[in-house]
Amino acid sequence: MLREAGYKFQVHPVKVSENIEENLNPMAYARALSERKASCFLDVAKSLKFNGKLIITADTVVSIDHQVLGKPQDFDQAFEFLRLLSGQMHSVITAVTAVPEGLWSSHVTMAAETEVEFQVLSDADIESYIATGEPMDKAGAYAIQGEGKKFVKNFNGSWSNVVGLPMENLEAFFVENNWNVHRQQS
Repeated sequence: MLREAGYKFQVHPVKVSENIEENLNPMAYARALSERKASCFLDVAKSLKFNGKLIITADTVVSIDHQVLGKPQDFDQAFEFLRLLSGQMHSVITAVTAVPEGLWSSHVTMAAETEVEFQVLSDADIESYIATGEPMDKAGAYAIQGEGKKFVKNFNGSWSNVVGLPMENLEAFFVENNWNVHRQQS
């Protein structure tokens, strides 16, 4: 999505524990994960030079009835998540944390929320989808940009937020914080 929007970027994955205090509401949970990723990246990257680059991390969670659904740990949990979402409205929340170079001790986090309604799913639909492997590394056990789109009846808000980065909000986030982030010219 960043490439399609014309941004030039580098990817530096970090592994972080996604175990966060369970008493947080879903929005606070997503924000805590995104901020944890930023902190972890900064710990790893202190020796790297970023030459004026903005560090961005993000995390997406699915929430239904105030319960956070992260990435499923196995087939059974993926089945449980999809069964729970079947025929229901749920929220997808993506938090984005940005750290400007030179300001390693500060960060700014924003979050976006999209409401998604699922079709009623049969057990066979769910099992067939899980067999593709697609849901296993996705919050809520589905990918709206992949085969999971067939389960979506309706959504209200940002499609890209459900994918994992609220592009509609990103430019405003940059402007609001006076970060001069250029896009490549076509």
